[in-house]
Amino acid sequence: MATNSNFNFTNNTTVTLELPFSEHIEELRQRIFLLFWIILLLTCVAFIEVKSLVKILELPISNVKFFQVAPGEYFISTIKISFYTGLLFSSPFVIGQLILFLLPGLTKKETKIILPLLLGSLLLFGLGLAFSYYTLIPAALNFFLNYSEEVLEPFWSFDQYFEFILVLFYSTGLAFQIPILQILVGLLNIVSAKQMLGAWRYIILVSTILGAILTPSTDPLTQLLLSLAILMLYFTGLGILFLLKN
Repeated sequence: MATNSNFNFTNNTTVTLELPFSEHIEELRQRIFLLFWIILLLTCVAFIEVKSLVKILELPISNVKFFQVAPGEYFISTIKISFYTGLLFSSPFVIGQLILFLLPGLTKKETKIILPLLLGSLLLFGLGLAFSYYTLIPAALNFFLNYSEEVLEPFWSFDQYFEFILVLFYSTGLAFQIPILQILVGLLNIVSAKQMLGAWRYIILVSTILGAILTPSTDPLTQLLLSLAILMLYFTGLGILFLLKN
């Protein structure tokens, strides 16, 4: 990491970190290297406790028996679970490293905006995971169980079950970033808050389409729940943008 840094202070409180491009690249490389070891460590910890994680993932559905198609299927699934758990719990460290990398080149005004946005992004991602775990996943699974209860016994492949809920987890987490994107676009004056409000009819259509695309299941209940969540997030972001602009 570079140690000899020159700072220029101007009367509009801009702080500029003057470093050669190669030193910026070196700093970025070191931060990525650090994040790699953090993710690896958390993945290893998750793998040690993977049976507890599997039980947590099975909680949304209680009356289903899981099986493995091949001898190594469960083992591969536990590696996937451990990796994505390590990736998830390393998110605060990723945000922290991003903040540390960006701070020297930002003005005080930009710093006041970027820090809440980054932390808000992390919080919204967590809320998206919780919404998916407690609402979307049980709704989707119960729909499929009720639909086939008089015809088929509920025996599911654990690997396919895990991939199903993984898609729901991350698609919902990403959908919950909508307010952050709105605020960024609005503060950069790319699209005004009034223009966003005026496009509410199109937003209803887009939220319906996104609900269908982002949910791995074909049941209408899950798609409707996600579409309603996207609409609520959009108007929440719009309200925050109006407050920031006024």
